[in-house]
Amino acid sequence: MPSVSRSDSRESLSVLHVMMVIVSTSMYLDAERCYRAVASRDSRFDGMFLTGVRTTGIYCRPSCPAITPRRRNVEFYATAAAAHAAGLRACKRCLPDATPGSPEWDVRADAVGRAMRLIRDGVVERDGVVGLASRLGYSERHVTRLLSAEVGAGPLAIARAARAQAARVLVETTDLGLADVAFAAGFSSVRQFNDTMQEVYGSTPSVLRTGARTRGASAAASGTGRVRLRLAVRQPFDAPQVLEFLTARAVPGLEQGDGCTFIRTLRLPHGAGRITLRVLADHVDADLELAELRDLGTAAAGCRALLDLDADPRAVDDLLGADPVLAPLVAARPGTRVPGHVDGFEVAVRAVLGQQVTVRGATTLLARLVRIHGEHLDDGPDRLFPTPDTLAEADPASFCVPRARGAALVALAGAVASGGLELDRGADRDDTTAALVALPGIGPWTAGYIAMRALGDPDRFLEGDVVVRQALTSLGVPATGRSARERAADWRPWRSYAVMHLWRHAAAAPTATGGQETTP
Repeated sequence: MPSVSRSDSRESLSVLHVMMVIVSTSMYLDAERCYRAVASRDSRFDGMFLTGVRTTGIYCRPSCPAITPRRRNVEFYATAAAAHAAGLRACKRCLPDATPGSPEWDVRADAVGRAMRLIRDGVVERDGVVGLASRLGYSERHVTRLLSAEVGAGPLAIARAARAQAARVLVETTDLGLADVAFAAGFSSVRQFNDTMQEVYGSTPSVLRTGARTRGASAAASGTGRVRLRLAVRQPFDAPQVLEFLTARAVPGLEQGDGCTFIRTLRLPHGAGRITLRVLADHVDADLELAELRDLGTAAAGCRALLDLDADPRAVDDLLGADPVLAPLVAARPGTRVPGHVDGFEVAVRAVLGQQVTVRGATTLLARLVRIHGEHLDDGPDRLFPTPDTLAEADPASFCVPRARGAALVALAGAVASGGLELDRGADRDDTTAALVALPGIGPWTAGYIAMRALGDPDRFLEGDVVVRQALTSLGVPATGRSARERAADWRPWRSYAVMHLWRHAAAAPTATGGQETTP
């Protein structure tokens, strides 16, 4: 392999980042770049921006197979809500709302990025714009101003577009009654549902369902509370890697996996749920069993976060693959993801209990915790993960860990239960990490791991991780202190994905410890 100087390497990585990660605010304002993507029908940009055609009054995904419109007739939009505000309807041919979400919102750590993640997780549906503004620490007016300036629509319009998209999927892919679809998608009335669908799609819900049947779309046999969804995936997608990661950490009673499917329970705003995920190469089949259909949006968002479905794997692989050290790892395992989670508090508890023990040891401790403190459900998996309130009042001795670690777990649960610590993808990542480290018994490794999986931070490097150090050493890279940090700086903003590659590299080595998440 030819030698590459440090300065040349950093410059080439910077150029690749600019060229491939075109999900910044300026991307969708660069009309010529967007039009080139549309003219080439490049599917890599599906979900990153939308193409509005003034002469037809519709908007499409970049890869729409229809005849490419003339440049003078198109505008580009960052969100479906912005396209709706411009008076456009969704294309019935390319179904622009059936694409993965824009990876920009997971990369950005500013107020707009946090707002988009919170809206995607259903905060506006549950708590209104007041709740969204409170989470962000701004006034409602300022939040609306920020979003309108950046993405072309306010929080209510963005949430409304998400409702319409969820409703269309349910109309076309399930046998749920249309009234059930309306409330499952978050509409407050059937009339509001019908009006919105007519405005967004130019058709009534019944016409959309008839059209889907005519096209041969299959409907899931769904009774009340049971829904089957097809979740879009941006390629490449290393499905075996995600399943292997989740199955290895499955907690008996809470989760189970067999290499083809992954099943787990989850606690939702209005009741319990159970999800069954069949992870395929080009999409994910999700069977959702919900106590309340109105939790559908939250459950679907949790599934996408769990599997990291809204990542931009081409941008990640191109940047990391340009590094001489990581290039062989990326070439061998394209589409590697950073599995997230459906419950940030659960991730934090896993990280604390997993300190200084192997993955198997941590799973055993968690199974005991869930059995003692979790709520019981019918059928299996048959336990819900304990709430922060429950663990905050628990006896630390019941966790079967050293006294200091048990006290740390109780302190963590207390901070979350009191509302002083938010552990979801809409939290401020730096502030949350600092707050975690300030708690007793939580160090940089534990806080970093929580940031990677609970907060969805794509740029977290676990420099103190034992297995990361082993992998770096085997690759001939200095593995301690300042040298490792400087080397990892070249992998921004995808250092979390670099960690996943290093874990997998170490696990495949003859002397590997199995990719265990252990603190130094």
